[in-house]
Amino acid sequence: MIAKHYLENPWKIIEHGWNPENVKSSESLFSIGNGAMGQRANFEEDYSGSSFQGSYIGGVYYPDKTRVGWWKNGYPEYFAKVLNAPNWIGIHITVNDQVLDLNQCKAIVDYERVLDMQMGTYSRTFQCTLQDNTVLQIESLRFLSLDQINLGAIRYTVKVIQGTAALEISPYLDAGITNQDSNWEDQFWQVDALSTEADRAFILSHTLKTAFHVCTYMKTQLWSEGKLLNVPAKATETDHKTTLTYTLPLSENNSVTLIKYGGYVSDRNYPKEHLKHQAQKELEKASEIGFDVLLEKHTNEWANIWERADIQIGGDVKAQQAIRFNIFQLNQTYTGNDAGLNIGPKGFTGEKYGGSTYWDTEAYCIPFYMATKKQEVARNLLAYRYQQLDRAIENATKLGFTSGAALYPMVTMNGEECHNEWEITFEEIHRNGAIAFAIFNYERYTADTSYIPEMGLEVLIGISRFWAQRFNFSKDKNAYVMLGVTGPNEYENNVNNNWYTNYIAQWCLEYTAKQVARIRSEFPIDYKRIAAKTKVDTVELEQWKNIASQVYFPYDDDKQVFLQQDGFLDKELTPVADLNTSERPINQHWSWDRILRSPYIKQADVLQGFYLFENQFDLKTLERNYDFYEPLTVHESSLSPCVHSIIASRLGKEEQAYTFYLRTARLDLDDYNAEVEEGLHITSMAGTWMSIVEGFAGMRIVDDQLSFRPRLPKAWDSLEFRINFRGVILSVTIAHTTIAFSTKSNDPIRLMVDDVAHEIAGSRVLSI
Repeated sequence: MIAKHYLENPWKIIEHGWNPENVKSSESLFSIGNGAMGQRANFEEDYSGSSFQGSYIGGVYYPDKTRVGWWKNGYPEYFAKVLNAPNWIGIHITVNDQVLDLNQCKAIVDYERVLDMQMGTYSRTFQCTLQDNTVLQIESLRFLSLDQINLGAIRYTVKVIQGTAALEISPYLDAGITNQDSNWEDQFWQVDALSTEADRAFILSHTLKTAFHVCTYMKTQLWSEGKLLNVPAKATETDHKTTLTYTLPLSENNSVTLIKYGGYVSDRNYPKEHLKHQAQKELEKASEIGFDVLLEKHTNEWANIWERADIQIGGDVKAQQAIRFNIFQLNQTYTGNDAGLNIGPKGFTGEKYGGSTYWDTEAYCIPFYMATKKQEVARNLLAYRYQQLDRAIENATKLGFTSGAALYPMVTMNGEECHNEWEITFEEIHRNGAIAFAIFNYERYTADTSYIPEMGLEVLIGISRFWAQRFNFSKDKNAYVMLGVTGPNEYENNVNNNWYTNYIAQWCLEYTAKQVARIRSEFPIDYKRIAAKTKVDTVELEQWKNIASQVYFPYDDDKQVFLQQDGFLDKELTPVADLNTSERPINQHWSWDRILRSPYIKQADVLQGFYLFENQFDLKTLERNYDFYEPLTVHESSLSPCVHSIIASRLGKEEQAYTFYLRTARLDLDDYNAEVEEGLHITSMAGTWMSIVEGFAGMRIVDDQLSFRPRLPKAWDSLEFRINFRGVILSVTIAHTTIAFSTKSNDPIRLMVDDVAHEIAGSRVLSI
């Protein structure tokens, strides 16, 4: 773990001291984004050491041809992936003909990086000694504007501490970039035009195959002693790079500051023939208001976000830093302003998983965005799936399903399946259930009854048709079974009757049938349109009800637990605690054959079902299943600890709940999985928020109202957070012996605390 390298601070991630071994990890941890674009914390200046370069544009992707040894029917032809975009942050610096490169310096002292989560900025400071003993001090500050979302800004200062410097400072744009995650080393970008105009430069380029057109741009200024310098720039161009070079002398104790504005505009939002014109407008606006005002507007936007989304933990700086880091990264990744975007598992911090959409969005992220944003943000995430329903039907058709059955992809950018591991692509079909549950969860939380008749019912019908065809009737069991699936526990493949998959499929059939009846009764105009389009009828609904009433669930009478799948008890049930620590994580030390035969669970599986459908089981049943499965869980998925923390809180297992919280909250900060250099675990960060609000605060929707069962960790003095519940901002403050609620709404809110009813309205405080 690398935790000691980063200081504990409630609002900042701070790296002290230069260590090249931590460069790639820090590039992930100090990443910045604004929902429209993002970038790893690569250095502006040259760096010849090991680095993972990454700048990304929301919604711009490339269909990399799938690479498999043996093609199987139904395999996706392409793996769509987020692209490393042209580099706009680069600043090449030479001093006395020596390149500023931290990998080549004689000495580096006072090195510090800071990610200021409150302000939304990333900065570095250090002193370095060059080969000729010239000593420089470098200070840089960077942000991606939340106010002007196509724009980023850099303030980069070079000061001579010892010696004199013949300085060349050369900001540039470079479209000659590659992806680390590439199947065939394809060229992803084609440069169409480069141009340089005084202090500005532009590169027009497009992606191959997908033909996304992008203008990458920059404008530069030199300042000294608070004055804008009139230093002419020399422009140079290659086939993929344009550079502006400023040459000036610097004497000892003198400094110069480069202001660089840059970013991207794409034809996702503007006509491709107007991209350069739009880039000019972005630069004019930035130049007019200046760096300081642009930064002020940006930090004001972050203040608005924190006003709604902040969680304050008293008495535990480590936990406080962690939850703010998670909230910060979630807001950098997705703002909800663009319904065409979604949330990739790595966000804008890396290329693993292709930057695509998984079921993580529906199962983990939607609760966070429902509670911390306007409900339209979560609605956009659901609309994203509706807009891709035709592709989900197409995906199912490729696998042999008919009549409008829909199978949503495991991994997607545009609705097409682009995951190429057969046990996932064909068998991890529970993702369909997560999408259906998100529709239910959204209406339950927001009371927005318009989404299902407008969009959601068509999605539910398509998913239910898939389930109805995926079940088959077993004469031996006299029940409907589901064969050859992979549940959330990906350490079991091609199993029969995964309990979670069967359960969520049964629930979905029943829920969809009820929604069809409701829409037919309450929204007859919408129902007529949907029925004409989908051809749903009473015969089909009765078929769904019949299947749902006869679903088989594996169960052990002796242990009184639901079995993860039919053959689970055939395994040697050795608890994880008995494993040699040198064999962990098992996915890095064991063969896949050995993992599949083991009882070890990658992430919550049966317990995932208990998390989603907790109200359908009594507490003793929940506890028996938790006590059986938790000791067998290795938590080698980032999505696992949060579910266990929430359930442990519900069961009063406070120490376990807190341990799992720290595991999920500091997964990246402490690099538990030794992989943070690949990027952050963005979607699981929403699970961290859930661990607090649904775990320690015990928030649920029960009987159409909020319910709380607070269980504050012993390490915490207090917990404060705010949620948006049906348009009302509710503030919650929890201490060990009290809980208080306040709202400025005049509308009353009914809520339950430990099963006791209360009501709050107006500018009142309810203390219990």
